[in-house]
Amino acid sequence: MKGECLCGVVQFTAPESREIGACHCGYCRRWGGGPMLAVHCGAKVQFAGTEHIGVYASSDWAERAFCTRCGTHLYYKLLATGEYFVPAGVFDSSDFELASQIYIDKKPPYYEFANKTPMLTEQQVLAQYGVSGD
Repeated sequence: MKGECLCGVVQFTAPESREIGACHCGYCRRWGGGPMLAVHCGAKVQFAGTEHIGVYASSDWAERAFCTRCGTHLYYKLLATGEYFVPAGVFDSSDFELASQIYIDKKPPYYEFANKTPMLTEQQVLAQYGVSGD
């Protein structure tokens, strides 16, 4: 799959995937103004225009990146595994299906997705990735 930032100076390719996940954690909501709808791309994402990528260490185990020119959110990356979670909206395709939701216990009451998906709490997510919430 191919994608790019809003201004086009950062382009990328990622393995094909049609499933997106929603993250309701406070960091994702603060970063993007709402839940993050992202494609789990694994570790095989290739970027062009890397000189325009800004990286922010958002926790001890992950970083977030953005285009330094237009501000487009580019990815959330797990440091231990190198796995990328790329916002669905930056891909050229819109042929996605909402497949899961995480940090469901952190979701505020002012929105609700109609899709019925598997849901994990914060504790379940942290246990799955072997990280501490501290």
